[in-house]
Amino acid sequence: MPSFLTRLGRKSSRVSTIGETHADGHADGRNGNGLKHRASASTLNSSQVGSSTPSTTPATSTTEEVATHTKELTHGPTPAPSRPQRPTVDTVKRYSMNGLNSPTSNGSNGSLNRSSLLAPRVLSVSDNSWVHQQVLLIFGQVGEANHKPLDGTLTVNHHQGRFPSTCWPVHDSYFKALVHLEPGCNRIRLDFASPKLSTTNTSIPTHASFINMNYLPLSHSPPLQLAIILGHDSPGTYDVPPERMQREGNGLDLALKKFRMAAYLWQAFTGEQMKRYGFGRRCFRLEDAWEPGTLSYQDWENNQYRTQAKIHVIRSSRSVAEIRDLQRAQQYGPGTKKGELFDIALEACRDYFHITPGQKHYVSCLFLDSQWDPKENTVRGHAALGGGAGDLQLGIFGSHALHSYPSSIEEVFQAFQDCTRTDTAFVANDCNESGSNWEAANIGIGAHLHETGHLFGCPHQESGVMLRDYVTLNRTFTCREPYSTRTKSPGQRLVLPNDECRWHKLDVLRFRFHPCFRIPIDSPSMNGDGSVQVWTVDSGQGGVIATSKSGIAWVELFPEGDAECHYWKEFPESDNQYPRQVALDEAMIRSLLPKEKQKSRLKIEVFSAGGGSHVVEDFSQLANQKLSRVKLPDGRWGYRGGKLGYSQMEGSQPEELIFEYAHIQTKLLLTIKVYHGFAIDGLELFYEDATSQLFGRRGGSTSDFALDTRKGELILGFALRAGLWIDGLQILTNLGRKSEWFGNANGGSGHTLIPPRGYTIGGIAGSCAQWLDGFSLIITR
Repeated sequence: MPSFLTRLGRKSSRVSTIGETHADGHADGRNGNGLKHRASASTLNSSQVGSSTPSTTPATSTTEEVATHTKELTHGPTPAPSRPQRPTVDTVKRYSMNGLNSPTSNGSNGSLNRSSLLAPRVLSVSDNSWVHQQVLLIFGQVGEANHKPLDGTLTVNHHQGRFPSTCWPVHDSYFKALVHLEPGCNRIRLDFASPKLSTTNTSIPTHASFINMNYLPLSHSPPLQLAIILGHDSPGTYDVPPERMQREGNGLDLALKKFRMAAYLWQAFTGEQMKRYGFGRRCFRLEDAWEPGTLSYQDWENNQYRTQAKIHVIRSSRSVAEIRDLQRAQQYGPGTKKGELFDIALEACRDYFHITPGQKHYVSCLFLDSQWDPKENTVRGHAALGGGAGDLQLGIFGSHALHSYPSSIEEVFQAFQDCTRTDTAFVANDCNESGSNWEAANIGIGAHLHETGHLFGCPHQESGVMLRDYVTLNRTFTCREPYSTRTKSPGQRLVLPNDECRWHKLDVLRFRFHPCFRIPIDSPSMNGDGSVQVWTVDSGQGGVIATSKSGIAWVELFPEGDAECHYWKEFPESDNQYPRQVALDEAMIRSLLPKEKQKSRLKIEVFSAGGGSHVVEDFSQLANQKLSRVKLPDGRWGYRGGKLGYSQMEGSQPEELIFEYAHIQTKLLLTIKVYHGFAIDGLELFYEDATSQLFGRRGGSTSDFALDTRKGELILGFALRAGLWIDGLQILTNLGRKSEWFGNANGGSGHTLIPPRGYTIGGIAGSCAQWLDGFSLIITR
């Protein structure tokens, strides 16, 4: 074994956490700043790099991508891809190394001889691809399909030696590795060696290949920010078993390294999943800083500075005892205590980041003071929660599994092969699924990723990370799985892409249109108004129409009794634009359901390419024209659109107004007067014949918006800010003009109400109490 590999070895011993509450512990204040605490040789016999354990040829394997975003229709759970005979091979240059000046040089095509049949081939990413993440996950193979499977070692030599070389195990001729990238073009050399192969007496590798990758950091998208939250009196330590305490410590410095490495694993996993689903290698970005590098432990002693993910250390106003006792109250006390750790994190982040209105932050937090309490069999100071509150999207998790995390790239494969049993006298065995170190790392890293998924807007799903499939997160980064205490099984001898943990297709669709996942080629319209409107129309037009300025991307179906989505319909993208108007015929929508559910009450949620959505609680009621239509005085039918506002204020009364100019040709609308304060009180339309029509009530300030009657200017629609009530309003005209914002332009969420093609505004419907708390358009052909 190369001498380099003996420095990689590392034994770990610790448990994990999952679920909604977990444990941590608190040892003494030593921290692992250097290599002196690290094991000099690995004790992981089954995971030794370069192992020559006999193996058999796998029957099948694949890197086939899952259904692409252009797929028109999907029924039920995302199907697993079919398995071809061998994985698809992307073009990678493979060469023997004869003629290379040194093993660390990048070489040149002119100095290379014929190809080596055992040179590594990357199957998961094409040569000269563009990526947007600093640490890239690759999957590949050595040898041809008819070769006897080999075990060995893959060495990744990074671009111009700017990052230390790393070694990865090759099992049954397959490998998975993490590659550190520099901004710009990266030429990566991959070397394969095996104890079963003869080698030359030179330092030049016999079997090597090159792959070129282009890394474009994204600075125009909001980052995911990482934060460690401490009690104001915290010593900055976390739970760790004694053996590991002696070897590496448990201080804040090491906690930063482990949390940072976990975040890069989230990113590598997500970028690969997006590619497999057909959305390219888009991924959320991490906030960066120029700091002493920690991604390679070889940088630690040298104090090598690098650009890497920044982790904010936030001291809470609460003490360690308050944080831990609060969690105890959450588990054993009244329900009103639920979520208070989330509130503590909200408070700490708002104070630390100085969040101002309109400035959205996405923060994933780790409570370092979590502690495993073996007497009460719980983790104190921990909560697994994710969601949003205004301008702050937040995910929180505890540190009770942190001891099992890798702290550098070199430790990743070791961490996921470490079978050291969990000692519950010192650390938690989360839901009895963290009986060994590698399983603890799975649950700690994976469950925190689950909460980060909530932060990005993902609900629970029928499968994938947003269920509990993160118990197999290790399979993404290794080709062999060790004994599992969770399943009481020997593990999987060969792990290929079809066996891995995954994001659900509906999670990936949310990411595709999320601001944190934007890439330069995205359409500008997807970054604007993402609101969705639904309209009841006559049966000849499809029954229900959904519209959005940014385009309609997909619709989810929830028949009565279904908490998670099992059925959905996607709409095709054309020239980077999704359809701005789609027909939702009830018969077609219900045909997507199994027969036994086709007649049940149906809720739907329509999603736009701008990240917005609209929920229809009872689709049949919306599609029922008799309930939605209004007869205009001239005999035509009008239809009420989806309502904004909750119509739940005290004294709220329904109102409906048919515009006279919509059915009397001689009526000329001159001005709209808006009554407003911090919300919209009402609208009054003034006509040329000195008559007027009032919707809502008169009150607050008044503002007039005059129409240019000489040019035939009319009301085209309204832009609204709405939540529980109607906060703000803007008038849109058929000449492209917009009024100023009336009321509160920053309240609620944004919506644009413009009738679908072929329809015009016939009136307004809604409700009013002290001010307007319901608003919808009445449209007519």
